[in-house]
Amino acid sequence: MAYMDVTPAKPNGEAVLLLHGKNFNGYYWRDVIAALIKEGYRVVLPDQIGWGKSDKPVIHYSFPLLANNTKKLLDTLGITKVNVVAHSMGGMLAIRFAVMYPTIVSKLVLENPIGLEDYSLFVPYQSTDKLYENEKQSTYESLKKYQQSYYPEWKPEYEQYVQAQLDASMIGNKDTNALVSAITYQVIYEQPVVYYFDKIQAPTLLIIGQEDRTVVGKNLLNDEQKKQYGQYPTLGRKTKNAIKNSILVEVPGVGHIPHIQALPTYLKRLLTFLKRP
Repeated sequence: MAYMDVTPAKPNGEAVLLLHGKNFNGYYWRDVIAALIKEGYRVVLPDQIGWGKSDKPVIHYSFPLLANNTKKLLDTLGITKVNVVAHSMGGMLAIRFAVMYPTIVSKLVLENPIGLEDYSLFVPYQSTDKLYENEKQSTYESLKKYQQSYYPEWKPEYEQYVQAQLDASMIGNKDTNALVSAITYQVIYEQPVVYYFDKIQAPTLLIIGQEDRTVVGKNLLNDEQKKQYGQYPTLGRKTKNAIKNSILVEVPGVGHIPHIQALPTYLKRLLTFLKRP
């Protein structure tokens, strides 16, 4: 597991664990890391096994497995309490982590997490072989087209995140990486976390970009379903009601990645929450 462990010049005694999304790796957290260490937080940033610069073995992936890997990393680093900040698929992982290891998680921050609805109930099934064939066809242009759906308006500075995703897919064997990507898509479909919301014990902050309409497998839906599902304004409020001791921050005009599209607003809300007694 590749990871960063960033120690601030003036530690405040707290640590933050950053969990990335499905089509991302640690790179896209860099501005958040800078802000956190400035405030004295130790920052731990893993590329999960199967992503980024970490190994990508062909194994049975699961959120419990990824959560356990992450726990082992924290154990190795001697961290017994941590604030978990997660985005997109990282939110699904963070929910399982918080339920599996409730005494470790001080606070939980979920930024436009996927999995706020059970995709297996409405997204048509695709075999791993079919997903694998799709992943093998990935190009810079196809990755960019997908990432464009994350933002209400595309800007040139977002190109770097497309390149980061492409670069990660080229580390090691490209075909193996494509297979692992297909397998981990199945994890999202087959292991919903929406049924665990009421089991979360940690104080929780939901940061929800209101223009987000992400559905994993949206291209498989009909027009009516596309209007019905992935409605993050509604999903955010529903999730807030399901997670006890939670706060909802709605960010207008922002899509799937508030920490990129609206960094100052994101950091203000994040730091205010982390500093709460």
